[in-house]
Amino acid sequence: MNKENLLKIIGKGENIFTEFKESKTELNKNVFDSICAFLNRNGGNLFLGVKDNGKICGIEKNKVEKIKQDLVASLNNPKKLYPTYFLIPKEIEYNGKTIIHLHVPESSQVHHHKNKIFDRNEDGDFNISNNSGLVSAMYLRKQTSYSENKIYPYVEMKDLRTDLIGRAKKLALNQRPGHIWNEMSDFEMLKSAQLYLKDYQTGKEGFTLAGILLFGKDEVILSVLPHYKTDAILRKKNLNRYDDRDDIRTNLIESYDRLMAFIAKHLSDKFYLEKNQRISLRDHIFREVISNILIHREFISPFPAKLIISSDKVTTENSNKPHGFGLLNLNNYSPFPKNPSIARVFREIGRADELGSGIRNLYYYCKKYSGKSPKLLEEDIFKIIVNIPSENMTVNKKTVEGLNEGLNEGLNEGLNEGLKSLFNKIIKNEGAKVKELSILLDNRPIKTIDRQIRNLKEMGIIKRKGSRKTGGYYLTEKMIKILEKKKK
Repeated sequence: MNKENLLKIIGKGENIFTEFKESKTELNKNVFDSICAFLNRNGGNLFLGVKDNGKICGIEKNKVEKIKQDLVASLNNPKKLYPTYFLIPKEIEYNGKTIIHLHVPESSQVHHHKNKIFDRNEDGDFNISNNSGLVSAMYLRKQTSYSENKIYPYVEMKDLRTDLIGRAKKLALNQRPGHIWNEMSDFEMLKSAQLYLKDYQTGKEGFTLAGILLFGKDEVILSVLPHYKTDAILRKKNLNRYDDRDDIRTNLIESYDRLMAFIAKHLSDKFYLEKNQRISLRDHIFREVISNILIHREFISPFPAKLIISSDKVTTENSNKPHGFGLLNLNNYSPFPKNPSIARVFREIGRADELGSGIRNLYYYCKKYSGKSPKLLEEDIFKIIVNIPSENMTVNKKTVEGLNEGLNEGLNEGLNEGLKSLFNKIIKNEGAKVKELSILLDNRPIKTIDRQIRNLKEMGIIKRKGSRKTGGYYLTEKMIKILEKKKK
């Protein structure tokens, strides 16, 4: 969270979504009342180092690490918080003062703090343990809201893939060295991720639908959800059927891998520098899109999730329990967790961001990729539409090798090696600027790049598009036609 957003939230004061604790030298005793209440209600933001009136007092510098350690240790101590919940405290510096921010999402479970159940309203946290009506209503709300919680008491560890659990631990460790999952047995890790639960109304306990979808063997997944699948479709030429397809009926982790591979196979990437480092705009965008259709869908619906690549856009569809209808507006968008336990595992292994930030990233990178914002439509079927650059095409090695022959047909002479290498980089990185092309060509001198670009422009091979600051180099329509003929 940046300082601007921090001040906006603090400026609004404490409310149902925001709580301040002074915690100048140690954790306030009622910190976990608030965390428990946030988990049980709608989630929220907890700030340590802020007084009740919103004044930032800060945490003493020599106490910051100790407070963070105490916070994490208690969150993972079932005697303190049950079920345990892994959260990451973040330090924020403001005017020389240190604040600790803890974003607490809504949980799909009912949590207890020292055997007490807390709920939250505008007035703060309150203990509802002795109010059987409120407790029953909370359990009912969690169970009816989150189908991922359905318990399958006859599913055993042998029905899950231990190799996938091991892989998830490694991915989590790559995200944060010393991740607590690495110290747990497989069963302990699944329990801590709330994938093995007890239903306190029926007494049943076992692995949940979320646990099966994440780590179950394929035959187990299809046994509990026979209709489950994700359809990846390329539909550019054969509009009645498809040009390519991947019918995916496996766990969510490997489903993510296959969907990302399908995108990489059929969409080119665009060269983009962020803080002097090249990043993949395509991967940044579709990481969010694919995570969304895997995490936030209503799995008990027979409607299959779909990812469809057409000539000018990518559309995804998945069944949804809507919390509002119509196009989402980033300015007033209020994120709502659809499958918190699945989302949490995806965040821990680096496949998703905090709720809400992924959508902001999607808007940001789509503007860089295609110049257009994505469309997110909240209805019974949730849709995302991402425009792709009109120049987008995948160029294979054979096409590039046939370059000279294709050029000779229209230009009567081939390209020298310097022009060829520059041309090949522009094919694969359309929209790149001179400085970016220099980096791609092992720091070829800028003056040389400028001269070679002039040559390619004079030959009608490339053109510049966009403003002086943001524009870059693209193939001309004539060149695109030549390459398309070669591909045929």
